[in-house]
Amino acid sequence: MAKVFSITLLYFTTLLIFNFSEATIIADHSVIGEFNLIPDSVLNQVKTEFNIFYGHTSHGSQIITGMSMLRDENPIYDFNNGDGTLAISEYGDDLGADGDTSWVPITRDVLNQPGNEINMVVWSWCGGVSWTSEANIGVYLDAFAQLEQEFPNVIFIYMTGHLDGSGIDGNLHLRNNQIRQYCLEHDKILFDFADIESFDPDGGYYPDGTDACEWCYNWCASHTCPSCGDCAHSHCFNCYQKGKVFWWLLARNSGWNAVSAGCGDINSDGLLNILDISFLINYLYKNGPAPADINNADVNNSGNLNILDVSSLIKYLYKSGPALNCP
Repeated sequence: MAKVFSITLLYFTTLLIFNFSEATIIADHSVIGEFNLIPDSVLNQVKTEFNIFYGHTSHGSQIITGMSMLRDENPIYDFNNGDGTLAISEYGDDLGADGDTSWVPITRDVLNQPGNEINMVVWSWCGGVSWTSEANIGVYLDAFAQLEQEFPNVIFIYMTGHLDGSGIDGNLHLRNNQIRQYCLEHDKILFDFADIESFDPDGGYYPDGTDACEWCYNWCASHTCPSCGDCAHSHCFNCYQKGKVFWWLLARNSGWNAVSAGCGDINSDGLLNILDISFLINYLYKNGPAPADINNADVNNSGNLNILDVSSLIKYLYKSGPALNCP
């Protein structure tokens, strides 16, 4: 009977994992504080794991500028410099406006090339979100989702449009919120371009700002900020912040989480991912090895290890469930 129960339990747990195979990841200003927590081992893993196609024009180049600033500070953030560095293929176009889908066949052509190794696709906006209708933002979202269906082994990164000074009542804010809500409801991965430039490091909120990042000038007048040759349309600190968020996004997609090597890191590998779920299932139901720190497996702080811990871990990792709570 116990064997039948275990097999049945494992069967339904497996179904649960596959049902939650996609995770919502929102890369916005709130994650910048976690940037310095990313271990070197994860950064090195990211550089071998991802091969990125990035379509952008001038505004989108802010991310690349920020990454270059970080590389100047520490070579571990190196990219496009041969073996052992992150590969990013840049394409000189953007998402356009008003339901433009000319970027879709471009994406298909790249991903269908013989020997293609691209496994992450990013497209940024220029100013198009500002005057695009709700219906045409829907066209963008549907087109991205269609590409996800066609290329299930590729990670697609959604994006909001840059600030334009129209504030919380403007079309830009409404359309950005439309994109955010879609990503939350459909377990997508979002680089929240507008949110990053809306907040200073102290949490001050500037919804009426523009792409120039006016608060950056005030902030850097009283704080030490890194410089750059040029940050398109904006202040170098805006680019710097976006570079940090992009590296965070890559680390998060590799399975890293800021609570890694602690609560939920059941196999003690420094990462929080499906391998921890598998380790816990094997321990509970297949006579597998015990966690090195049993408290890291009691993710619901109940004092007992059981299927509820498995369920809590799955929900946290793959459905934006409650934070883990270990003893």
